[in-house]
Amino acid sequence: MTPPERLLTVTPRHTASGPFVIEVAGELDHHTARLLASAVEEAPFDSHGVIIDLSGLVYCDSTGITVLVTAYRRAQAAGSPLSLAGVRPDQMRVFSVVGLDQVFTFHPSAEAALSSLHQ
Repeated sequence: MTPPERLLTVTPRHTASGPFVIEVAGELDHHTARLLASAVEEAPFDSHGVIIDLSGLVYCDSTGITVLVTAYRRAQAAGSPLSLAGVRPDQMRVFSVVGLDQVFTFHPSAEAALSSLHQ
């Protein structure tokens, strides 16, 4: 029996107010991480900032975390703000265990992240 295909959707979009949003939904793992890695590579890390909306994420393994750390490094190198939005409590626990809660800026939603970038 073939295992079910792991699904991940990555939807990059520009916002009228400037920041670039990457919406991630589904399972982010070693089978699907290349989709997010590609979006991170193509994202315009500029003064407007990048928001990675994880509110639709149901699973994230170490490969997915590596892609997020890569995004953080790109943002730091470019001097661009980077926020993670909509991280569920179980996923936040993983971020805390590995110390990434001290590295990333978190917001409860993409809308909250957008408004914080305009203050």
